[in-house]
Formats: sequence, C-alpha cells, structure tokens
Amino acid sequence: MIDRDGYRPNVGIILTNAKNQVFWGKRVRQDSWQFPQGGIQHGETPEQAMYRELHEEVGLHPNHIKILGRTRDWMRYEVPQHWVKREWRGSYKGQKQIWFLLRLVGRDCDVSLRASDHPEFDAWRWNDYWIEMDSVIEFKREVYCMALNELVRYLPAVRVAGRAESSKRVSSSC
Repeated sequence: MIDRDGYRPNVGIILTNAKNQVFWGKRVRQDSWQFPQGGIQHGETPEQAMYRELHEEVGLHPNHIKILGRTRDWMRYEVPQHWVKREWRGSYKGQKQIWFLLRLVGRDCDVSLRASDHPEFDAWRWNDYWIEMDSVIEFKREVYCMALNELVRYLPAVRVAGRAESSKRVSSSC
C-alpha cells in the first residue's frame, strides 16, 4: 500500500526499559542496528500495526509494554533507488512513519527474536537513549533523530543515586 506521493505507511517503535535505555535490534546477517518498524496493513490503525510489528519482530505482547507517547505527524524518509524493488521503481519513494515510544513493563527474557517465521533481527541490546547513529543505515538517521527528539518529552526521569536525572537533552549526534 503506497500513498499517492510514493510513501508506504509504516510504524516505528522506540522501546525503553526502566533506565530509559532503548532497544536496538541487529538486522539478520547484516552489521546494521535499528529500531523495530514495519508496514501498516490495509484496514489497520497505526496502533494496531505497532502491536503486530512488536510481536512479529520482538515477541512482545500488549501486556509486556506501556505506550508512553507517539509522534503527532508522519515522518518521512526516502529510500535510495538501488534499494527499491524493480517493480516499485517510479512509484515508490520511501516510508512515512508514525513513531511510538514504549516502556517495557515485562522482563528482558520476554523478548523473543524468533516469534515469527521470518525474523528481522538476530541480536539485540539496550543502549543509552542518546547514542551515535553510526550503526543506523544512513538514509534512516534523520528520521530516527526527529523521532527521538520529539518523543523524549514523554520519558520519565530516572532515579540515579537518590536524585532524578532527566533524559531531556538533545543528542550531539542528532
């Protein structure tokens, strides 16, 4: 499903833990890391797509997470032509995404990268919310920074040695 401007509707997921660290998944047989994301199917709302993609890619169910926030508008990125399937060339530009910020209320052991027959990731890790974007494929970096910057306001402060520490700073890499 591609809109008239050439963008495929999609959701992006920033999953955080109690320390405000974010989930990064390593693409199968690649050396690139990314947030979970996926297409919105016909008749699906962005929230329904988010829950489906979260289960397919990370193995988590609605009871494992809490929605902290979502982006107000679509965020777009263009895909380089050499990455576009031959049959889509000329009509497909890239993805438009609604991003969700989630909190894991389950446990790390609830994560399962083998929840679907076609895994997206072969490894995962927690990283600081503000991390260098070097390991993210170049054409997605700007939209990642936009999503992180818009959604950081929903993060609760983390208690560090008896004091609250805010995550509300802008990354030098974004």
